[in-house]
Amino acid sequence: QLQLVESGGGLVQPGGSLRLSCAASGFTLEYYAIGWFRQAPGKEREGVSCIRHNAGRTNYADSVKGRFTISRDNAKNTVYLQMNSLKPEDTAVYYCARYRNSWCFLEDGLKDIDYWGKGTLVTVSS
Repeated sequence: QLQLVESGGGLVQPGGSLRLSCAASGFTLEYYAIGWFRQAPGKEREGVSCIRHNAGRTNYADSVKGRFTISRDNAKNTVYLQMNSLKPEDTAVYYCARYRNSWCFLEDGLKDIDYWGKGTLVTVSS
């Protein structure tokens, strides 16, 4: 059974850091691009970052560039999102998602996503 399971969310103060993990099972991770998305209360789900199957290329939303880093370890079937210098506006449920292809472009939105995790809550507050 295909699964994406996020972990690592929690409460952090502004300026702090968190590392999210997305553990994949039921498919061969190395063939697919993976993305991180987030949804804040009352807002639409938005793309945060994505990484191609071989980690050769990454995309970031302008709002997180220079603060967030996506990476993957295909041998461990895991994709990570390191989040530094967190701001209150980063508060959201963060989801990892599988793209249908080995490549990804955040500008394409959600149309190429075929599987979602259930999400992990990140709260940035003092």
